[in-house]
Amino acid sequence: MKRFVLSILILTFSVFFADSSFGQETPSSGFRAEFLKQLDAVSEKIVELAEAVPAEKYSWRPSEGVRSISEVYVHIAAGNYFLMKFMGIQPPADFNRDMEKNITEKAQVIAAIKKSVEHLRQAALKTSDADLEKSVELFGQNTTYRDVFFTATMHLHEHLGQSIAYARMNGVVPPWSASN
Repeated sequence: MKRFVLSILILTFSVFFADSSFGQETPSSGFRAEFLKQLDAVSEKIVELAEAVPAEKYSWRPSEGVRSISEVYVHIAAGNYFLMKFMGIQPPADFNRDMEKNITEKAQVIAAIKKSVEHLRQAALKTSDADLEKSVELFGQNTTYRDVFFTATMHLHEHLGQSIAYARMNGVVPPWSASN
């Protein structure tokens, strides 16, 4: 009986402590709260659309020399890692700079998007409100950590729009607009 109770306690604590946001308070107001709200909204649409596009269309590209559907989605993921590097937040050890060319299967692409969004989320949770004012150079311009997060959101929205166009060119209606 003691082993059973001990096993239950270990399982409970391992699940509790495995939560990657443990110990990090999710802000309820301010810039980081607004960023996380935008991140949730745009990333949900990106994932829904990526799931709606048939796997056989992932290699489709509008013309020669332009990113394919899978390359756009993986570019989104890579951007989530790349932009955080400006604030000193390194990508995971398994990050691959050539991921646009190496990750092409639908399930892997969607997993890459989700993992990168979580990386972005954790970056926002670990950045204090005071840190948002820190100076950083972003693409040759002096700015703040806040602007890096803002740029990340703009990047996500830019490529959501591109992905919508790609999907519609392939007869896929974005799931959130299918009833309209």
